[in-house]
Amino acid sequence: MLHLTYTTQDMKQNSTSQVFAAHLALIGTDVEAWSDLLAEDAIVEFPYASALGSPSRLESRSAIYDYMKNAVAQLQNWVFTDVREYQTLIPNVLFAEFHGKAVFVTTGQPYQQDYVVRLETKNGKIIHYREYWNPVAILEIAGSRAISHPALEVKS
Repeated sequence: MLHLTYTTQDMKQNSTSQVFAAHLALIGTDVEAWSDLLAEDAIVEFPYASALGSPSRLESRSAIYDYMKNAVAQLQNWVFTDVREYQTLIPNVLFAEFHGKAVFVTTGQPYQQDYVVRLETKNGKIIHYREYWNPVAILEIAGSRAISHPALEVKS
């Protein structure tokens, strides 16, 4: 007979997993609700974004929201598939891989991207999110505009 025991560590990992699921559910549809998943002092990193002239690090919920509301507006009809989560020995940290599809609003072209992320939570809020993606996929749909006017730039 198999006995399952859940520890506090399991509960925290589950909470982190639930936050990640909420992230995927909200990021493409309701950025304001998505921003509620962030701690006030959250950090979001896109290490390869600088290749497009976009910031690679954002600090604070308000700065992240201001950036993401404009970035997400560039793409619509998001669908995330092939989601794989990897638990770590640190209960509030997970790694994940997933595939995203959307439509680039300006051109109507399809956008596809494979993502790898590291998500860290504290008290049910995202405190650090690092997302790796290929900037070439954005260049393919946005062309030179992605460099001179980054597809994911903050609009004032």
